[in-house]
Amino acid sequence: MTIKKVTNSKFIKSIGLFLAILGPGIITGSVDNDAGGITTYSVAGAMYGYNLIWTLIPSFLVLLVVQEMNARMGIVSGKGLATLIRENAGVKITFFIFLGLLLADIGNTTTEFAGVAGSLEVFGVSKYISVPLVGFIVWILVVKGTYTVAERIFLIFSVSLLTYVVSAVLGHPQWAEIGHAIVKPDIKADGATITMVLGLVGTTIAPWMQFYMQSSVIEKKLKISQYNYVLADIIIGCIGTVVVAFFIIVACASTLHGNHIVINEAKDAALALKPLAGAFASQLFAFGLFIASIFSATILPLATAFYVCEAFGFDAGISKKWGEAQEFYTLYTAIIIISVAIILLPNAPLISISIWSQVINAILLPVVLICMILLVNNKKIMGKHVNKPIINIIGWATVVILVGLSLMLLVSSFI
Repeated sequence: MTIKKVTNSKFIKSIGLFLAILGPGIITGSVDNDAGGITTYSVAGAMYGYNLIWTLIPSFLVLLVVQEMNARMGIVSGKGLATLIRENAGVKITFFIFLGLLLADIGNTTTEFAGVAGSLEVFGVSKYISVPLVGFIVWILVVKGTYTVAERIFLIFSVSLLTYVVSAVLGHPQWAEIGHAIVKPDIKADGATITMVLGLVGTTIAPWMQFYMQSSVIEKKLKISQYNYVLADIIIGCIGTVVVAFFIIVACASTLHGNHIVINEAKDAALALKPLAGAFASQLFAFGLFIASIFSATILPLATAFYVCEAFGFDAGISKKWGEAQEFYTLYTAIIIISVAIILLPNAPLISISIWSQVINAILLPVVLICMILLVNNKKIMGKHVNKPIINIIGWATVVILVGLSLMLLVSSFI
């Protein structure tokens, strides 16, 4: 009886510890499904039906490998990725890397607010009301809140993305065809298909995500003894990311593809679903886009402020007050204001902003990943917790693949 009580007590304690650690992996994974990601998945489903669902498998593996290294490096070193890059690469190289990242992230944040505007326009709300209001709410959440409160809200946002499951089911998908597309994919080598595949895999990873992941692990003050719980958090986050992406593709493939409906953005998909799957499916799709956009509009500038301040030695963190981290909060506020202002311009070149921010991402992503792998294999930083040989093989293979993807995305963006 005593043994059973002790066992139950350990189990309850383990669950409690996991719930306390839960957050960085799930939040970082969920941010993958931002306005740009949802648009990419929607267009893929509308254009290619179920044929490109197989790309989610390598996307999952890439995301898992990179985030695991990220978290382990943060736990062991106790330093953010930006700090480690500055200490090991020097101030000059760090300056140019982070200048590019800052410009790209302003563009990315602008895209997220475009997602806010588009999603609420489906419900008849003008962007001149929705964007400033959401911008203010996002600002209040970070500047006036605490890390614990913000993290819990972010987790709720992550769960809300599962509304895409309902949207997909309402589209009456052909599950047998989906299974066949995964097991025996119809892989084509034409330019348009290759570009779409690159977009699907490339939207899974962004440079700024790596900095946010490592900073959030440090913010929670996690220890290497808790590594297994952190890994579980990362795995759940990666699975959640792929599940949401899967159902977005299925929702659009089951309805738009069969009816030969062409879309250019996620808002188009939400509107097109209404006559095919019903008003409820359309509204759920738009709601998912809104949640994803407001979620990423909070996290993205937050991550940017984190790593820029880290890189140049300024105090940063939601847990700090404005007076304790003035540069951090000022930068965060500036990114929000600039992004909102761009969206409110009558003829803002949103497509150009989106393309060029992705081009800069594509250029900087391999640089960030190479820095990560070199740092995580540095025994002075990681001690005995450097990568194992198999992880290095997977890690470098991932870098080589992503360098290739980034170069091809860069070329296709210019074309």
